[in-house]
Amino acid sequence: MDLKDKVALVTGGGTGIGRATSLALAERGAYVAVNYSRSKTDADETVQLIMNKGGRAIAIQADVSRDQEVREMVRQVVEQFGTIDVLVNNASITRHIPFDDLEAATEEVWDELYNVNVKGMYYCARAVASFMKTNQQGAIVNLGSIAGQTGLGSSLPYAVSKAAVHGLTKSLARALAPDIRVNCVVPGAVSTRWWAGREEQMKRLAPHLLLQRISTPEDIATLICAALEQEAMTGQIITVDSGQTL
Repeated sequence: MDLKDKVALVTGGGTGIGRATSLALAERGAYVAVNYSRSKTDADETVQLIMNKGGRAIAIQADVSRDQEVREMVRQVVEQFGTIDVLVNNASITRHIPFDDLEAATEEVWDELYNVNVKGMYYCARAVASFMKTNQQGAIVNLGSIAGQTGLGSSLPYAVSKAAVHGLTKSLARALAPDIRVNCVVPGAVSTRWWAGREEQMKRLAPHLLLQRISTPEDIATLICAALEQEAMTGQIITVDSGQTL
């Protein structure tokens, strides 16, 4: 898919990988709807960065864990740009909980992470699917995590939620074919605000990676765009982690 003049919705698009992806899509000529839940200032800044380079973008608020808010967001994007061709399901949250502290992984934590990380991606895919099917083409990229492959991560519920995202990707690829392609990009450690306060840990990790570097948000954004453009691929789980899981 040529991304020029396509309409893209990026959830959690104001910061980190989401911002890098929003900018990368705009550079390729896409019109970008930058979703945010609470980070309005960051989303507005992302939109301004795109517009400063002559692109078209809007910031739009919605909590992806709430189906009605997702449907209203999609309605507003279509009202503004006419359709939606591309969805990047980037919005995710975590809680930092020691793996051996099973009691800390409460029902509230499980519900919160699953509602955003898994059900939120499903709600967004469902809400855009009818427009993509009408156009007889569309592309979705979900953001997974190596936590979903290794079982390790910031918390046990987070790792399990990301494994579910990988499974969701394959099921959606089957459900939405042939008109809509669905793939999953799986980052390892990425230099984003998730590492705030743990910079020393990140520096210690880098030399142990095969490529001896921590991925940047721009690294991940480049692969997301490639997955959106690749018309012969669906249902794939693509890892980009500097060799961390090899």
